[in-house]
Amino acid sequence: MSDPLIVRALRGEEVERTPVWFMRQAGRYMAVYRELRSRVSFLDLCRSAELACEVTFQPLDAFRLDAAIVFSDILTVIEAVGREVEFEKGKGPVIHDPVRSAADAKSLRRPDVSETTLRVASDTIRLFRQSRPDMPILGFAGAPFTLLCYLIQGGGSKSFDEVKKLLWTDPQTAQQLLDLLADVVGDHMQAQAEAGAVGVQIFDTWAGILSPEDWERFALPSIQRALARVSGAPTIHYTRDNAPFLDRLHKTGADAFGIDWRVDIGHARAVLGDVPLQGNMDPVALYAPPDEITRRVHRILDAAGPRNHIFNLGHGVLPTTPISGVEAMIEAVHSHRRA
Repeated sequence: MSDPLIVRALRGEEVERTPVWFMRQAGRYMAVYRELRSRVSFLDLCRSAELACEVTFQPLDAFRLDAAIVFSDILTVIEAVGREVEFEKGKGPVIHDPVRSAADAKSLRRPDVSETTLRVASDTIRLFRQSRPDMPILGFAGAPFTLLCYLIQGGGSKSFDEVKKLLWTDPQTAQQLLDLLADVVGDHMQAQAEAGAVGVQIFDTWAGILSPEDWERFALPSIQRALARVSGAPTIHYTRDNAPFLDRLHKTGADAFGIDWRVDIGHARAVLGDVPLQGNMDPVALYAPPDEITRRVHRILDAAGPRNHIFNLGHGVLPTTPISGVEAMIEAVHSHRRA
């Protein structure tokens, strides 16, 4: 019996059709998820392997997908190193005791990922594999720089001014923090691989705020350090707004690259060459009529080529996305005929 489509695609092998999954494929756009969330907080979902596994199943029961992705949150790493995370309605994640100095940094700890709430993701993968051994599942973690942004800023931001101030006024402390986060992130992804994930994705949501020079100085070494700790499963690197350093992504050491929707995937193929690419439909396009969704999906598939491609969105599905749009996208992938 051959390996699953996504496994073969990540290895660069020939596949009979392009595999499809999408970021945030379990979440608020689904009524079954909203019903569960009416009874359980988001953090409680992330802290229970049984509940996280239930949520991981939900999109697989609704759509013809080629992979699951474990239900978790990137900020579990922030909790593990010693800062409490809250999700405030209308505001998103908040860290009430941000790190702004070398003295603050000394209060953080280097956790054993098997002895903290980080273990929940690996336990969820094990439960999932026991229930659905034929369905591949991906693991993930936030990239060190993105986690640094939350840790220093204390939440989301348009400018991340506090982050950049620390990078430029105390680069030594910033580097120490990035090294700590890279080691924890790498161990976290390795634990997920050992639990049965067929691949692990590292999300660098906020690295796009950096200039190419600063990306290469701060974000890149931390990604390299994290990915160097992972073996036994392919690694996927995703950065939102990655156009300014597209030609430098090979330096990360990742096996595959998620492409933002702002980059033409044909251009990404020309720059990155014959490596596995993932993406890159604009999430807002799922609000379009079915024929427009189909046109856009087929254009991406044609531009990416018949090998080394996994269809995905260029970022996570939005909470108000219509189910019909998701269905149309997946059907368009399945109906595509290669020239």
